[in-house]
Amino acid sequence: MRVRTTSAAACAVLLAVAALAGCNRDTGSGSGDQKVGIDLPRSDSDFWNSYQQYIKKGVDAGEVEALPLTNSQNDIGKLVANVQTFSDQGAKAVVMAPQDTGAIASTLQSLNKKKIPVISVDTRPDKGKVYMVVRADNRAYGEKACQYLGKQLKGQGKVVEFQGDLSSINGRDRSEAFKGCMIKSFPKIKVFELATDWKGDVASAKLQSTLAAHPDIKGIYMQAGGVFLQPTLALLEQKKLLKPAGTKGHITIISNDGIPEEFDAIKAGKIDATISQPADLYAKYALYYAKAALDGKTFQPGATDHDSTIIKIPNGFEDQLPAPLVTKANVNDPKLWANQLEKKN
Repeated sequence: MRVRTTSAAACAVLLAVAALAGCNRDTGSGSGDQKVGIDLPRSDSDFWNSYQQYIKKGVDAGEVEALPLTNSQNDIGKLVANVQTFSDQGAKAVVMAPQDTGAIASTLQSLNKKKIPVISVDTRPDKGKVYMVVRADNRAYGEKACQYLGKQLKGQGKVVEFQGDLSSINGRDRSEAFKGCMIKSFPKIKVFELATDWKGDVASAKLQSTLAAHPDIKGIYMQAGGVFLQPTLALLEQKKLLKPAGTKGHITIISNDGIPEEFDAIKAGKIDATISQPADLYAKYALYYAKAALDGKTFQPGATDHDSTIIKIPNGFEDQLPAPLVTKANVNDPKLWANQLEKKN
């Protein structure tokens, strides 16, 4: 999907056509006017729509010179086509967030042969060289959700888990960590694993069937609040199961994403907690590493100056950004990105 040309990209066009001196925003940088291709992964999630806002702000501010943004809409075929277009248009680096982490390998191999570095956001490709992966520790998401639910339920009861797409490393990491933690730490809790492919309607339909068979469900773990929150709350309200936190019959709910809508639900007592994925930092460091790649910088494993840790992975490096647990106790913390996001009119 073609998006408006940014001021930075327009500047680069003027350079190419009229050789206007001084148009480059960062004349001291080795990246010069080299273009970055940026593909947005989807637009059906509040989390990814927030990420898109941050990306556009960074591009408009001149953090990188970007080609027109594309959106692959959770379609690996579109992603491959969009990346090919970037290559044809002379992109010198690519930022992507492949939702199917297994199917992108051949595209990464092709980019590597062309010496085009890749920054992968939120997902770690199974194979294929990457310059840097920018994501949080997704196994920690599953572990934190397990520990929170287990303690809230005092180690007993039935829990529903909305699993993300298991072809995605994020879905696998969260699911495996949640399951492993439950088996080890809370063996008396029964978990109903519902595969959803990150689709809210699928999650709602499967939750309805599970509740019909097991009306004594005590907890829900949603691996992505951006797609699961609204349909889940609507279904529970319809069935008169949406009881305020702290009251009898309340179903304890923990989510992942940290979007404003989740914060509102926590404040209203509709859900109990979420794990805040840093949409702002995903965008900030995606652009940061794209520029670093153009400048020829290299990185090593270890702590960073932005409260994260770079680790070595088989096909490159990964910067694991912090993702805090958010409950009623800290939901108003101004440092959380959802509390900094500009409200839409």
